[in-house]
Amino acid sequence: MDARLEIAWRQIEFAREYSTALLEGIEDGEWFATPDSSPTHLAWQVGHLAMAQYGLCLFRIRGRRTEDSELMTSRFRKQFSRGSLPVADAAAHPSPDEIRGVFDRVYERVQLELPATDPSALDEPVDAPYAGYATKLGALLFCSHHEMIHAGQIGLLRRLLGREPVR
Repeated sequence: MDARLEIAWRQIEFAREYSTALLEGIEDGEWFATPDSSPTHLAWQVGHLAMAQYGLCLFRIRGRRTEDSELMTSRFRKQFSRGSLPVADAAAHPSPDEIRGVFDRVYERVQLELPATDPSALDEPVDAPYAGYATKLGALLFCSHHEMIHAGQIGLLRRLLGREPVR
């Protein structure tokens, strides 16, 4: 595997392992809680991470494919896209199991496809967001940075729900 691709891949793995650890022990009924008037909740954070990882690691790298509809619906993408707002009403969202399913499926697909990425494609230009380079490599690097930003929010929500810190 290309060294640049391996660095991006390992950062994506690290970020996901950390996010997953933060979600351990959280009850389904807590996914839509907005403790202390928080402007967000776990369901939106996790749904947003799934949508963003799809966009940064799959769509931007190889384009949209027909089978992508098996990863997430168009409605899901729109509900958790940049600029969307968390709504505390659980009935307005997919269930925690559905959100977690998309979160996991997208990550699994990234793990399957990323190692097969043509290293020459990493230098192709992209528009923001990206980290370091305005290229597909920069989009992959941004994925892990973005997930860690949201992991911080998940960690804060976890603490506000009365859980111990993970680290």
